[in-house]
Amino acid sequence: MMKQRIGVYICHCGGNISDYVDVEQLGKLMAKEDGVIISKDVVFACSDSTQKDIEKDIKEMNLDAIVVASCSPKLHTHTFRGVAERAGINPYNYVQVNVREQCSWAHSDKPMDATIKAYGLIRAGINRVSHSEALEIIEIMAQKAVAVVGAGVSGLRAAIDLARMGNQVYLIEKEAEVGGKVLTSGKLFMTGENGKEVIDRLYQRIKEMNNINIFTNANLENISGSFGNFMIDVNVAGELLKLNVGSVLVTTGFDFYQPKEGEYGYQLSDKVITLPQFNKLINSNSGKLTYNGKTIKTIAYIYCVGNRQSKGENKYCSRQCCTAAIYSSLNVHEKFEGIKAFHLYRDIRTYGKQELLYQESSRKGDVYIKFEEKEPPVIEVNEDKLSIKVKDYLTSKKELMLDADLVVLVTGMVSRSDSSDISGKLKIPIGNDKFFNEIHPKLKPVETVIKGIYIGGACQGPKNISESVQSALSGAAKINAAICKGSIELEPIVARINSETCIWCNKCSEVCEFDAIKPIESNGKMIAEVNISSCTGCGICAPVCPTNAIEVAHFTDNEIESMIDGFASPVNILPREHANSKTSSSKAQSLAGYPKIWRTIANVLTEKPLTIPQIAEQINISVQDVTWNIMTMNRYGFIEPAGLDDDEAYYMYKLKK
Repeated sequence: MMKQRIGVYICHCGGNISDYVDVEQLGKLMAKEDGVIISKDVVFACSDSTQKDIEKDIKEMNLDAIVVASCSPKLHTHTFRGVAERAGINPYNYVQVNVREQCSWAHSDKPMDATIKAYGLIRAGINRVSHSEALEIIEIMAQKAVAVVGAGVSGLRAAIDLARMGNQVYLIEKEAEVGGKVLTSGKLFMTGENGKEVIDRLYQRIKEMNNINIFTNANLENISGSFGNFMIDVNVAGELLKLNVGSVLVTTGFDFYQPKEGEYGYQLSDKVITLPQFNKLINSNSGKLTYNGKTIKTIAYIYCVGNRQSKGENKYCSRQCCTAAIYSSLNVHEKFEGIKAFHLYRDIRTYGKQELLYQESSRKGDVYIKFEEKEPPVIEVNEDKLSIKVKDYLTSKKELMLDADLVVLVTGMVSRSDSSDISGKLKIPIGNDKFFNEIHPKLKPVETVIKGIYIGGACQGPKNISESVQSALSGAAKINAAICKGSIELEPIVARINSETCIWCNKCSEVCEFDAIKPIESNGKMIAEVNISSCTGCGICAPVCPTNAIEVAHFTDNEIESMIDGFASPVNILPREHANSKTSSSKAQSLAGYPKIWRTIANVLTEKPLTIPQIAEQINISVQDVTWNIMTMNRYGFIEPAGLDDDEAYYMYKLKK
C-alpha cells in the first residue's frame, strides 16, 4: 500500500551539509511533494532532541513513513530505525538519503549543483519510501557452539571468553601444539613476560573448562549450512570429525616475511639473519652473545624488510616491527655487556607508550641512521665481518661505512601461506594485502560478508599481541551476542522468488557467492529457493533471471523504478540569496524549527550578555549541554561573543544584532 503520510527531515550536519546545500529551500520544496505531511530542515538530525521531535511528529501527525536526508546510512541507519520503531511505525518504512558525502562533500565547489543533486536524491527517497513494505526481522534457531580456527594467543583467549559465556567451543589448530608465534617468541615487550609462560597459563585455564575441545594436527576440510547451523568437517590426524556450530571465529594469525636470497645479503652469509631467528639466539645464549662459535660485539638492524615496498607486493607497514626490533636490542643490552647497535631505519613507528622503548634505546647508546627506499643499505660480505654502506639522510646523505658482526633483518608480517585455502572454504574475501577483509574497519571491524563468520587477530592485518587479542575478543563478544539466546535475528533484506514465473534455469545459483539458492520441487516443477540465513540481499541474482522472478525485499522493482523517476524529475532551484532572503535587523534570526533549548537560551540572553555557567544556572541544565548548544548557535549566527566577564574567567555571549 502506498504511503500517504510521509515526514521529511533535512539535516544541516553542523554546516557539513548546509554550507553547500541550500537545506532551507529544499525543506520548503519537499513540503509540496505528494504524500509529504511535514518537511523540516534540522541542525543535527541524529541529536537526542531532534530524534524526540521526529518521534513526536510521527505520533501527533500519524505519519506512516519518514525520510531523513543527512550523512551516510552506514552511520545512522540503526539510529533512525530506532526512532521509527519507538514511534510506532515499521523501521523499514524509513529511508535515509546521503546528501553529505554524495552532495555537499562531493560538490563543495559547486553549491548550486550540490543542491540540485540533493533535491533529486531526496525526491527519490520520498518516492521509494512511498512504496516501501513493512518487513519483519527474521528469527532462526542457532547452535550455542562456536568453532575457533587457529589456536594462537588470540584464539586461545577468545575461546576462554566464549566458553565462559556458556558456549561449547571447538578449538581447531593445524600445528601439533597450541600457542602460535607467541609460544616461541621469548620475552614480550611492554609486559616483559615470557611468551611460553603466557601460552601455558592460557592453556591451563582451557584445560579447567569442560566446554572447550582442542583439536591439534587438525585441518578444516569443508563447511556447509548457514549462520546458526554450520556443519564443519575437520580432519584430525587423518580422522574426519563433523562439528555442528552456530558461528565460526577465524584467528589463524600471520607469517613472518621470508627474505629472498641475496636480499640485504640474506643466505649469502650466515651472519645475516631475521629478527625471529635473532630472538631465538638471544634466548639460547647467556653470559656472552655468540653465533656460530664467534662472539658478537656489533649488531646492525635493518628495518622495513619486506614491507612498505613501493614496487613490491607488501606496500603496507607492519606497525609492530620497529617496536619488536628496539625491544630485542634492549634485551641484548640487559643480558649481555659491551654490545654496540646500529639501527638502519626508514621511519621509526613506535606509537603510544612504545615510544618509551625508543627513548630507552637511545639512552643506551644505540645509533639510529635514516635511509630512503631508493638508496637502501648495501651489504658487503667479508670473511670475518660484514660491511654496510648506507647514506644517512639526516647528515646530508653522507655515505657511511659500518662493520658488524651480525646483521638482523627486521621482517614484517605477511598473510599466512594457507590464507587462500581458508578463504576458499569459508568464502572470506582477501584484500590487496592478502589478509582477510572485514566489512568495515570502523563500523564492522570483525564481521565478514558471510553471516556468522568472524575474524580476529593478525589474520586481518598486522597487529601487536594486545591489539590481536582485543580484536579476537571483539569477535567473541559479537558471536555471543548473536547466539546467546539459542536463536539469531537477521535482516529481512533478502532475495524473494516468484514461484509462478521461476523456471529454474540455475543462473541465479551460479552467480550467488554465498550458496544461498538451491532448487526445490513445488507443484510439480523445479523452482529456486532462497536460504534466508545465508542470503545477504546483495541482489546479484535478480538481473540474471530471464523471467524476472527474483526481487530483493526493501529494494523491489517498484521502489527502484520510483527512485529513478524521482531523481530524474526537473527542478527549479533558486540561488540561495534569493530563496532564503531574511532581515537581520532583529535581535536574532528566527529560531522556529530549531531545538527548543535554543529558544530557551535566546530568552535568557534578551536582557544582557551572560557566561555559560550563568546560562546553565538560569535554565537549570548542565554546563556541558549549554556549551554544546552555545557553540552551535554561534556557528549559525544566532549569538556572538561579548567579551570577558569582570573576573576575565569566562566569555560572555549575547544575541546577534
